[in-house]
Amino acid sequence: MTLTDHRVDTLTRDALAVLQPGFLGTTAPDWLLRRVGEGLTAVGLFGRNIASPGQLAALTAQLRAERDDVLVAIDEEGGDVTRLEVRAGSSFPGNLALGAVDDTDLTREVARELGRRLAECGVNLNWAPSADVNSNPDNPVIGVRSFGADTHLAARHTAAYVEGLQAAGVAACTKHFPGHGDTNVDSHHALPRIDADLDTLYARELVPFRAAIAAGTKAVMSAHILLPALDPTRPATLSPQILTGLLRGELGYRGLIVTDGMEMNAIAGTYGIERGSVLAIAAGADAICVGGGLADEDTVLRLRDALVAAVREGSLPEERLADAAARVRALAGWTRRARATGAAVPGAPSEEGSASGPAGIGLVAARRAVRLTRTAEVTVKAPYVARLSPVANIAVGDETPWGLVGELSELLGDVAGDTYADGPGAAAAILAAAGDRALVVVVRDAHRHPWMGEALDAVLAVRPDAVVVEMGLPMAAPRGAVHVATYGASRVCARAAAEAVAAL
Repeated sequence: MTLTDHRVDTLTRDALAVLQPGFLGTTAPDWLLRRVGEGLTAVGLFGRNIASPGQLAALTAQLRAERDDVLVAIDEEGGDVTRLEVRAGSSFPGNLALGAVDDTDLTREVARELGRRLAECGVNLNWAPSADVNSNPDNPVIGVRSFGADTHLAARHTAAYVEGLQAAGVAACTKHFPGHGDTNVDSHHALPRIDADLDTLYARELVPFRAAIAAGTKAVMSAHILLPALDPTRPATLSPQILTGLLRGELGYRGLIVTDGMEMNAIAGTYGIERGSVLAIAAGADAICVGGGLADEDTVLRLRDALVAAVREGSLPEERLADAAARVRALAGWTRRARATGAAVPGAPSEEGSASGPAGIGLVAARRAVRLTRTAEVTVKAPYVARLSPVANIAVGDETPWGLVGELSELLGDVAGDTYADGPGAAAAILAAAGDRALVVVVRDAHRHPWMGEALDAVLAVRPDAVVVEMGLPMAAPRGAVHVATYGASRVCARAAAEAVAAL
């Protein structure tokens, strides 16, 4: 091999090393295994790739047969955002419920158990936790994914979560730097802008990330948001001032920097994924997350070739690409050592999941998070459950079930119900369908959806004895004879709410 050939081979391997692509199917396709053999060091898993814990363990073993230290990443926040239990709902409450309890030992224990289950299936990098301070209650994409609106609460729970997850041998990827909490735009759809001044950003957004770095987070994920106080021209993912100047220089972070999904419209719709990926690596990112919506070999090859071409043309320094690839391989080495020392040894995962059932730490935490406000005495027997359902945001997805009918049916037996969406006549339809039954109305982020609040008010005007269960951010004033707040819509949050309602 000539020196030139050797350099091309090194560039190609480094370009593959910095990619974290997704794929279709519940087994690894041949193209993916081939690229892993050529230098691809990480893959990303989504709900479409997971049918059961046993299947997932077989999939990760298939990948490791090609490369023992491959990074297998997943977006498993627990709570509303679950890939491990996408078809049934999570066995763990999300961040907001943990923040409502405000017991850092509990958060650490929940994260460790979640990490144990991931490691048991062979997953070793989790794109979590969300360290965003949800200071804007109208935020359409963070909400219950945040520990809360209090900066220091978010910081202490972010640190506890990182510690718990990594104690199980799974690398944490704290997101979305430098903070996605003060937005009213979803970066999956467009480019959000935060116009806070520097003092606010330092006192609010950056505090949880400082805590995560102090706790030793192995990775940090950048946000596709524009913060003019830090960089007036480029979103954080593409900004040298933010990734290299602030995160690396000022905050002293030395771990892996991962981008949020490059196929998200905030980047893809403004820069394109190829140019965006080159700019991200040049700005200081080390790994390109892509595959939530683009999950094929062509995408991997396009990004690989764009990075190699940028080095050849001089728009991306070869040393920067090599440094990024080295950081990816260093994290891969950490996960392999964690597995070798017993911190994360894949075994025979339970098909049910260790956090299900009465003794599971997830259900324990969800029960502790429930808040009940009672203004009248009611008894709930043979209820009608009306679920007012908004359109799910892309991060959560619409394939994960939520609500109370199933859990209440297990406890009470005779339960009827239906789902209602935005449109005229919802209140009248609910009242007609409920008849003389006890009425339970389930909402999610009622404060953000005017139609939902209006329908709820109309129902309560006729049925003041109704029970209201808020499974999102509980910003609206409690309404109904009994109001139950769960701080999330995961399966265990639904179970905890159902127990509270059944006990009335």
